[in-house]
Amino acid sequence: MSPQSVTTRNAARQVRDVVFVDGVRTPFGKAGDKGIYHGTRADDLIVKCIRDLMRRNPSLPASRIDEVAIAATTQTGDQGLTIGRTAALLAGLPQSVPGFAIDRMCAGAMTAVTATAGSIAFGAYDVVIAGGVEHMGNHPMGAGADPNPRFLSERIVDPAALNMGNTAENLHDRFPEITKERADRYAVASQQKLAAAYDEGNIQPDLVPVAARRPAEGWTLHTTDEPPRPGTTMESLAELRTPFRAHGRVTAGNAAGLNDGATAALLASSEAAQELGLSVKMRLVSYAYAGVEPQVMGIGPVPSTEKALAQAGLGIEDIGLFEINEAFAVQVLSFLDHFGIDQEDPRVNRYGGAIAVGHPLASSGVRLMTQLARQFEADPSVRYGLTTMCIGLGMGGTVIWENPHHTDFGKDA
Repeated sequence: MSPQSVTTRNAARQVRDVVFVDGVRTPFGKAGDKGIYHGTRADDLIVKCIRDLMRRNPSLPASRIDEVAIAATTQTGDQGLTIGRTAALLAGLPQSVPGFAIDRMCAGAMTAVTATAGSIAFGAYDVVIAGGVEHMGNHPMGAGADPNPRFLSERIVDPAALNMGNTAENLHDRFPEITKERADRYAVASQQKLAAAYDEGNIQPDLVPVAARRPAEGWTLHTTDEPPRPGTTMESLAELRTPFRAHGRVTAGNAAGLNDGATAALLASSEAAQELGLSVKMRLVSYAYAGVEPQVMGIGPVPSTEKALAQAGLGIEDIGLFEINEAFAVQVLSFLDHFGIDQEDPRVNRYGGAIAVGHPLASSGVRLMTQLARQFEADPSVRYGLTTMCIGLGMGGTVIWENPHHTDFGKDA
């Protein structure tokens, strides 16, 4: 092919709009031998999500799925063996449907979405499934890892960067105005907002019921999240110990727990969605990832959000809803303070967050998206929203979405 014909072909190619069609997740469980998924395989959790996506979208022929991208932070055992491909086969998708695995720690599912979305925009795919799974009971964070000794011997990273709790304490040090009292107050609000969202039926529609069998206990059908503590008070949080530092500020009450769970989303080009009669819950506007000092990884969403806003030609004032992953309260508060947003602003995590519902690492990015999509449907006055999260070893990721229910949807897009 001549250089001229290549140039002509590339000039004719247009970037296509990418839409979020649907998203589901399992109820999240507590990791460990007392959790609801003790004895359950990780790959079985993600298979349930894929099957439920197909059930909820009957107009989509399984043969039209072009890719299955599934993330896991610990890619071994029941989370290994190229889990995107194995999950597709186990879910009963045609053998013609390929799949792959992704690891970007906490932003695994987010990266599964953005990586496949880029391929849709380019024209390589029409319809994809993207998601993540983490069974922290079967695979504790960092288990089996062998960090290169150069990280410490050459001071590439601070030793504290290898423990996420320590990085949160470092963030408190960097921003002393973010006190333990503020972090606890934020955590109580997260629990209250999630409880209210459950009461109003805003969480249940996207939960996949999971029948799980615990050793020697028989089967139970799980339809709600296990981690929430709706009775949490400032007084109860004040009594918790600070495990990462004596007289510290990070506790089990103002941080996400160790959890098991899976998520999956259906993405498509706008043309394919229209052709196949698929719903459109959000349109992808822009996304960005950024690196920061690993020892204060929680600040990562700030530069990634600045990059995503710049790409979209938007300002922070244009964002009407924020879904921020609550790995630690201090991480969310540092983001809000940077952008001048009050921690009680009703645009922030309306349905609660990971402090209440849990954070099964690589799965959480799609939970943020699914909750944002529900809020878009409930509030057509909001045009733009974002999902953002901090990422281990010093990164942040942000995705900006447009609400199809807004009167100006698609204009100047």
